[in-house]
Amino acid sequence: MKELTRFSLLIFVLLALISCKEEPPKTLADYVDPFIGTGGHGHTFPGATAPFGMVQLSPDTRKDNWDACSGYHYSDQVIMGFSHTHLSGTGVGDYGDIRMMPTVGAIQFDPGTAENPDSGYAARFSHSTEVASPGFYQVTLDDDHIQVELTASTHAGMHRYHYPKTNEARMVIDLTESVVTEKMPGLELRIISDHEVMGYRNSKGWARDQWVYFYANFSRPFQETGIAIDGEYWQNKQEARGTDLKAVLTFNMMDGGPLLVKVGISPLDYHSAQENCLQEIQGWNFEAVQEATRGLWNDQLNKIQVQDDNDVNKTIFYTALYHTMIAPNTFSDVDGRYRNHAGKVLQDRTFTMYTVFSLWDTFRTLHPLFTLIERDRTNDLINSMLDMYSSDSLLPVWELAGNETNCMIGYHAVPVITDAWIKGIRGFDAHKALSAMKASAQSGLFGLNEYTSKGYIPADKEGESVSKTLEYAYDDWCIAQMAKGLGDEVGYQTFIQRAQYYKNIFDKKTGFFRGKTNGGFVIPFDPTQVNFMLTEANTWQYNFFVPQDINTHIALLGGDDAYESKLDELFTTTEKLSGREQSDITGLIGQYAHGNEPSHNMAYLYNYVGKPWKTQKLIHQICTDLYSDQPDGLSGNEDCGQMSAWYVMSSLGFYPVTPGSMQYVLGTPLFENAQINLENGKIFSIEANRQSDHDFYIQSVSYDGETYSKSYITFDMIANGGDLVIELDREPNKQWGLNHEDRPSQQITDFPITPVPGFDAESKTFEKTLTVGVTDLSGNANIKVMQNGEGIHYRDPIVINKTTEFTATASVNGLVSFPETAEYLLIPANRKVTINTPYSEQYTAGGDVALINTIRGGTEFRTGNWQGYYNTDMDVLVDLGEVEQIHSIGAGFLQDEKSWIFMPASVHFQVSVDGKTFQEAGSIQNPIGPKESGGIVHDFVTGPLNVKARFIHVTAKSQGLCPDWHVGAGNPGWIFADEIWTK
Repeated sequence: MKELTRFSLLIFVLLALISCKEEPPKTLADYVDPFIGTGGHGHTFPGATAPFGMVQLSPDTRKDNWDACSGYHYSDQVIMGFSHTHLSGTGVGDYGDIRMMPTVGAIQFDPGTAENPDSGYAARFSHSTEVASPGFYQVTLDDDHIQVELTASTHAGMHRYHYPKTNEARMVIDLTESVVTEKMPGLELRIISDHEVMGYRNSKGWARDQWVYFYANFSRPFQETGIAIDGEYWQNKQEARGTDLKAVLTFNMMDGGPLLVKVGISPLDYHSAQENCLQEIQGWNFEAVQEATRGLWNDQLNKIQVQDDNDVNKTIFYTALYHTMIAPNTFSDVDGRYRNHAGKVLQDRTFTMYTVFSLWDTFRTLHPLFTLIERDRTNDLINSMLDMYSSDSLLPVWELAGNETNCMIGYHAVPVITDAWIKGIRGFDAHKALSAMKASAQSGLFGLNEYTSKGYIPADKEGESVSKTLEYAYDDWCIAQMAKGLGDEVGYQTFIQRAQYYKNIFDKKTGFFRGKTNGGFVIPFDPTQVNFMLTEANTWQYNFFVPQDINTHIALLGGDDAYESKLDELFTTTEKLSGREQSDITGLIGQYAHGNEPSHNMAYLYNYVGKPWKTQKLIHQICTDLYSDQPDGLSGNEDCGQMSAWYVMSSLGFYPVTPGSMQYVLGTPLFENAQINLENGKIFSIEANRQSDHDFYIQSVSYDGETYSKSYITFDMIANGGDLVIELDREPNKQWGLNHEDRPSQQITDFPITPVPGFDAESKTFEKTLTVGVTDLSGNANIKVMQNGEGIHYRDPIVINKTTEFTATASVNGLVSFPETAEYLLIPANRKVTINTPYSEQYTAGGDVALINTIRGGTEFRTGNWQGYYNTDMDVLVDLGEVEQIHSIGAGFLQDEKSWIFMPASVHFQVSVDGKTFQEAGSIQNPIGPKESGGIVHDFVTGPLNVKARFIHVTAKSQGLCPDWHVGAGNPGWIFADEIWTK
């Protein structure tokens, strides 16, 4: 509500000054280029928005396309329209609500296509006519020669259209179209006067139940109106409801003047949309609105001032800072009302409700940046999260438009809250926050039952098991800090022990965190492989994610030198990836992937082993090579400000490696001088003395005139204000930051745990005998083993010849680990499988034998028990080893249409005694519809039979390309199989 008062005051002042003709001085907003990130994989939008605004008024250039998740991609040459909501760099598409598009001539209400814009209202454009700056966007639509100008306040957008002289100027309001194809529970349009239109859009996409009401006020009267319903145009119709609605408004523009439109939106109702519009945009002065919003942006950007002779660097920096201030988005209306996650309308003027929390990304750097420069707003953000907890009984994971999407992993609202509380932001109920943290950590969802009962998540029980185990452990450390601060000793012990569960998946032999099934590490193992045991990454890119216990991780890897060598290998090994395709893994330096978040703290870890000069070299390289002032100037998705926040903090010279701690690790500053203007009125400045841009190695540091030898700074140093002076040169000072007392430190010392032991065998199944070993992950534990329920004295690997169950525990100094279990299955000997169409390396299920090992896959394809066939039929031959009497044959398959996995169109069975002459044994058509979603398992079984056979030939016919209605339309689908059997 503070924003509204300020915005209205700014407009009043600007109205008085608007006639001033003097050239204004250059402001920080002049250094912002919203086109940065709109190319490549940045996924940003160039349109008009206010800081953290509800409205993002921007052009849409394509639909249902990953590289245009924001609705716009710089490589496009056709605009489909201008809509009022957009996401900034999310990697998943949604929004694009309430599209408007000006045209001239014949009435058109279909958008057409980028390939054939003449088939609809879409229009060609040229980048030479585009202009974008904070709060403003302009373009000329070439086909009808219409100049478009857009600006926005917090809750409303304002359009200005310059048509050629015509009495057939049209305006399409399209409620059906958006950034992606969505289900439409309901749309409504109301033409309520000769210059006003209302409507709402209730859609089901990434956000399962999104509501956007709008109120549009036009500066000219309509000459003609009509509404298209399901593709049929009804002239003069004033109101309609349905699932496919567009309005077409006609204006007389023969006087050559502009058409202005002001549009308010709200998630609540028509009244709120109208109030949001009319309270923030009073009158028709486009420049006043534009300048008021620009003023808000200048105030925001002024929170950090940098000085540099290189304007390109300043453009990159201030555009990055701008991108950090787009999301989360305001979700309260001007009167303080908002829709909570239970669908109820509440009112609270004491805080602003927000939406769009990309927490898996933003907990790392964006929110730690906010704890420095957006402390008041951080209280509102946390109160928004706690409001969501009140409705959902859980903290948000990835919240969108008043909906929890549960996209991504972890409960990363926790580090956001802890980091704020530890650093003195206390404008929320801390005890409620701790209860919310515990609720999320103890929900039992997303593998948490296994995590709490075994000390890690097995790969065959939950997808992304390695990433979840590592990230849950960090989040638990944050809960422990909050519990300790609030005097909850039991909670502290519980969660500080859980924070060490990462040890249960650490393999000392390879030095990597690895997935585990059946009590042992998954084999074969390739740290470059991208698979579903990890989240948007491979093992390298998660191998240093232990921000809560870095010094212990150093010890696990063998000490400082071994840790340094492992980091060196990360940054210098081949950039080649294996496994499944993952478009998010970009910006590679060796296996470090700056284009995605799991890598973001790794370049700073050299400071912990006394080699900060290596950090300095890498940070300079990343800042200068992986960020630029071009449309493809981001090396990966912007992710609601995270990619840019990394640059903001790194270019200032320090980084929050462990949000929730008080330390910031020093890198190397990019600018001659920078100052952070803190909300407490104090200033923290960073001065970099260098002779040239090639000088980036720290020689010495002083703080407030005193020599400072540590390779980190603290929150208090920043919050109290002061001057940090850094001397730089082109050669490293390898002695600076070398001593142990000068290094950052992050270690868990309370309540240590003993890692679980592990089992080591070639496979879970065997035909005659199998050798089973038990490994000590800690290196010095006492191991106890039970075999089929009886205790045994274990010294050497055990040879078994029948189905056997094992249980083992490890103890160190009386601390006993979780029990680890394994089961090894004796299967019929001499059975073989010949694979005639190769399965994917990403989904082997352990190899050829997976189809006859008696192990079923379950409903989750990510667990590793399903064998995947891509763009091909499945053709296999099973040799039973001897002739058997067969009464039925079956094969199991999975469908998960959202992951492009479909049932085979049909499954054919043939049998043979000699492997040469085959006879038909049945052909079964698929009974599962392609639109049936979720993990659906179906067994294709033929019978009854009464045949003798040794060989079983099974062919599963692919359905081919994904259907036209599917998000993957035109791309090949998958077949997933888990078992073939006979009875």
